[in-house]
Amino acid sequence: MTRAPDLTDSWSLGPLRVRNRVLLAPLAGIGNWFVRLQALRHGAGMAVSEMVSSHAIHYRNARTCNEMLRIHPHEQALGPVSIQLFGQDPLVMRSAAATVAQAGADAIDLNMGCPVPKVCKTGAGASLLRDPELAVALARAAIEGSGLPVTVKLRSGLRAGDSSGFELAHRLADAGVAAIAFHPRSAAIHHKGTPDYELAARLAASLPVPVILSGGLRDAQHVQRIFSDTGVSAVMLARGSLGNPWLFQRLLAGRSEDPTPEEVLLELDWVMEQAALHLGPERAARYLRKFYPWYLVHLGLSRERLLELQESLHHAETLLDARQLLDPERLLAPLAA
Repeated sequence: MTRAPDLTDSWSLGPLRVRNRVLLAPLAGIGNWFVRLQALRHGAGMAVSEMVSSHAIHYRNARTCNEMLRIHPHEQALGPVSIQLFGQDPLVMRSAAATVAQAGADAIDLNMGCPVPKVCKTGAGASLLRDPELAVALARAAIEGSGLPVTVKLRSGLRAGDSSGFELAHRLADAGVAAIAFHPRSAAIHHKGTPDYELAARLAASLPVPVILSGGLRDAQHVQRIFSDTGVSAVMLARGSLGNPWLFQRLLAGRSEDPTPEEVLLELDWVMEQAALHLGPERAARYLRKFYPWYLVHLGLSRERLLELQESLHHAETLLDARQLLDPERLLAPLAA
């Protein structure tokens, strides 16, 4: 009898060998090189970038090419790196995919699931579920332009009861994509409601390429159960890993204890240091304001103290100001008293 796969098992993504079956999902506006590196440091088998405009790459937008396509050498030492692209023009996608390959990516993911109106109104993201011919043409363009394994991230459909994503997945597999990353919620409900994991199981059973499951995966026990029940090849952690990279350790290294407040502050300090390297201190001070709440909830502070600290950090003008507010001796002394 063949043993059922475990999350710690390696697997093949086209010609790539991925060391385990827990991945970091593409996180729009968040998944830059140091967020990906953080996930890989804590055990993720692979990390996917935030979505990047194929149009911006094709026309050589400086910030896009210099920041969003940046890949740190330590990333590739720990696992394959995939850059997620979005767009609606196959010729532009072919050009952008070639540039991504030149930048050192190991794989490309195509976003055909983003439900955000500003993306969909351009004909990209989840709107491609309405135009399967164009979706297939975009996938073929990315494959031909890059020579890399190409995956596609899909929603189950545009609205409840719509199975267009399920159907498109089969056409994309026939077109040569290496895997399908499947979020079994409709685009209409964004991240609300319970994902249709039964539909994901049906897709995994019927598709000739690996299925990577995303959506609603926040708790280690839940992730283990859904992975086992659906028969997918791998899972992607998204919002559940924000401020909680220890979730990768729970799934892959048997960790059972929560991070200590000292661990949380040390990890946040690492994030702040990398953000300053990536963006410069001034931009990093503003950029990190959305990061702080994800970590602070793990410090065991009272609600009043937590809200007070969040407010102070939101108005911190410099990284030095933020570091003073997060000084462990000052912040954790009341907890130890």
